[in-house]
Amino acid sequence: MRIVVIGATGHIGGYLVPRLIQDGHDVVAITRGNSAPYREDPAWERVERVIADREAEDAVGIFGSRVAELEPDVVVDMICFTPESARQLADSLRGRARQLVHVGTIWTHGTLTEVPAPEDAVKQPWGEYGTQKEAIERLLLAESRRQDGLPVAIVHPGHISGPGWPIITPQGTTDLEVWRTLANGRELLLPGFGLETVHHVHADDVAQLIRLCLEQPDEANGEAFHAVSERALTLRGFAEEAARWFGAEARLRFVPFNEFSASLPEEHRDSAFQHVARSHAMSIEKGRRLLGYAPAYSSLAALAESVEWLRQAGRLGDGIPPVRFG
Repeated sequence: MRIVVIGATGHIGGYLVPRLIQDGHDVVAITRGNSAPYREDPAWERVERVIADREAEDAVGIFGSRVAELEPDVVVDMICFTPESARQLADSLRGRARQLVHVGTIWTHGTLTEVPAPEDAVKQPWGEYGTQKEAIERLLLAESRRQDGLPVAIVHPGHISGPGWPIITPQGTTDLEVWRTLANGRELLLPGFGLETVHHVHADDVAQLIRLCLEQPDEANGEAFHAVSERALTLRGFAEEAARWFGAEARLRFVPFNEFSASLPEEHRDSAFQHVARSHAMSIEKGRRLLGYAPAYSSLAALAESVEWLRQAGRLGDGIPPVRFG
């Protein structure tokens, strides 16, 4: 197939695009600039690159038609953030493409009632990002279920992990000092009793689920799927396991959230609130049943690989021992 990937050089695209090339597809990568992919791979030499500023082109109503003019069989959209942008793309592709795979977020759920939450749980999104992504989901699923609509499958990743970038810590932040604190056996503050949750996923497992949607369109179209690991982690258990990677024992102190938040560097307080307040734990049963989704990485395995990359890249400073996992 001829597959256009919008936002191709990011975390997920670094795994997805080379795998699509290996699968024998013709891939067009749309990016805002000439940035290098997060992961180097010889397959990128066989990828057609197109430069486009989506935000600017959406503003004048030409981005969707630009994508359609590339004559894709399938479009994978990883950087759609407003319903208006989604509508423009769907209108341009309707009757011209076989499928659109939209990458959303588990934040479409907002606050959960029962866990692990399935895709069809009643959604209570809050915050601009989650609210906009939930509106996009409703729009695109309605589009896909119309008799003459564009076929759409939706993939909702959790906290994306893997080598190449900071990942969400046991405090719900990307603060690298958390890993140094755990490695050195220093005290780490956590909110409440440390039983709030985070649900990670390796970027390669998100790529796996997207490929399954491409390979099984009859099962995937008109549906949304969670792209997360097998199980979520409690903040407490996460911190304890992470300390063991370095041969240390976690020294944890549990405090009310306000005290916890005040202890954080100001630039990390909002991230902590956003993640801890949601405490997502999602089900992957639907993806497993309909598509055969089987994450290759547990949350801890994905995180251990990520932290070891940070250490080897010198992001954690001197004296931090190698991560020992499994």
